[in-house]
Amino acid sequence: MAHGSRTAVLTAIVSNSIVTVIKFLAALASGSAAMMNEAVHSLMDTLNQGFLLLGLREGHRPADQLYAFGHGQKKYLWNLWSAIGLFSIGSGLGLSHAWHSWHDLGHESGPVTATLFGTEVDTLWINLAVLAIAFLLEGYSFLVALKAFLLKMHAANHRNPFSFLLKADDPTLVAVVLEDSVAMLGLLFAALGVGLTAITGNGVWDVAFSALIAIMLGMIAFYLGYTNMRFLSDMRDSEAEAAFLAVAEAHQQVERCHDLRSIIIDENHTILVAEVELREEAVVPGLHERIQTERDRILQSLPAKRRDETRLHCYAAARAAVTVTLKRTEEIVDELEAATRARLPRVRHITLEAEGISAPKDLEQAIQEST
Repeated sequence: MAHGSRTAVLTAIVSNSIVTVIKFLAALASGSAAMMNEAVHSLMDTLNQGFLLLGLREGHRPADQLYAFGHGQKKYLWNLWSAIGLFSIGSGLGLSHAWHSWHDLGHESGPVTATLFGTEVDTLWINLAVLAIAFLLEGYSFLVALKAFLLKMHAANHRNPFSFLLKADDPTLVAVVLEDSVAMLGLLFAALGVGLTAITGNGVWDVAFSALIAIMLGMIAFYLGYTNMRFLSDMRDSEAEAAFLAVAEAHQQVERCHDLRSIIIDENHTILVAEVELREEAVVPGLHERIQTERDRILQSLPAKRRDETRLHCYAAARAAVTVTLKRTEEIVDELEAATRARLPRVRHITLEAEGISAPKDLEQAIQEST
């Protein structure tokens, strides 16, 4: 899904860059506070998406000597900077501009015109034309992001897009979807402000809707900041833990699991650690034959004239017991890791500690079964 996020971000950068320029031109020509705040909104969107793209690039760098598990969390860091910095600045600038526009409200009446290619044009039509162009460009960007978002939602077996916004593990894609959604709403606010001001001759409408646009930027900053902070605070991956518990419970040679923990590095990378206790009656049977085979192999590797030495027989028996037991434990651990990754591929690193072998309830029966 990283490809979908990158495509959505690149599409949003291109469309918002064009929209930013034409909105600023329209705002300067008409003097509309709502149009100016829409221009600031689009500028913040463009800069933010530049940060998102930088975060995607940094986040996909492989592990190195300084970052043992890769650079995945840098994506959330850049997203956080973008959300808190750019959108907070944009909201502050927007509210400041709305405040000054409120104090500078004049009492002029009649249409305001601007010269365009040597022709006097009513600025109302300039603003509406710009908003229409912006609606088409940002609407296309929104559809691209929404398509990637819905694909990810269906892959995660979710049906409600609104609830998935709160649960999605790709804040970059969530950011683009929310920004484009709010951008569409901002265009509606700007059109209402410009239109109602033109109809009533009262500039309060323009100022009021410009303030609403600025407030929306602040709300986006808060939500995206919260979303990315979750992934920067060593959040547990409950789905990965549940998958491992299901695998452990289904494994015949695992008695119980202890101290299960996980950390989300990014949406494609989870670290999981746990302690497992093995079931004696399932592990011990069959070990005797393997130990005997390993002991014979060790003895065969010695010079023929020394194979009958009692000391070497004791050494071979002890080493064979340790080797076979460790190897069988490693096999069980490998089986648990493979089954967990098969269920949830994002669990890249699994550290399991074999705590020991649980005592059977009926020792005599266990001895009989093992022999």
